[in-house]
Amino acid sequence: MTIFSDEHYMKQALLEAEKAFSEDEIPVGAVVVCRNRIIARAHNQTELLTDVTAHAEMLALTAAANALGSKYLNDCTLYVTLEPCTMCAGALAWAQLGKLVYGAVDEKRGFLRHGRELLHPKTLVAYGVLENECADLMKRFFLNKRDKT
Repeated sequence: MTIFSDEHYMKQALLEAEKAFSEDEIPVGAVVVCRNRIIARAHNQTELLTDVTAHAEMLALTAAANALGSKYLNDCTLYVTLEPCTMCAGALAWAQLGKLVYGAVDEKRGFLRHGRELLHPKTLVAYGVLENECADLMKRFFLNKRDKT
């Protein structure tokens, strides 16, 4: 069995973020990995679905739970291009996620502004994976938005 690196899976999350970018959604992408296999992929769809909860993480959690037939994801890792917000961190806690890996820090809305305890106590956290690539995509998106106004 091939074991891939965090960078490999974050590149997959970046592909999802690029889809969001091309759909004029805030470019956040996520993949859920279980036993070295991607079981869910998602990107932000808040505009498409007219739903403020349609964050990449939320959609990926739902897809992963459906794939596993379980609401608990303690054997799974979520790779997401941007630090989750407090809503998503709460959902990750309820899912008892095994590990969270994110790329860019979200200084304005990231869950760590409110504390690590928003996640399940057993959830491992890693960050900064492909941070520059993840942050650059966000910067490009918002620069394009400013240029249009």
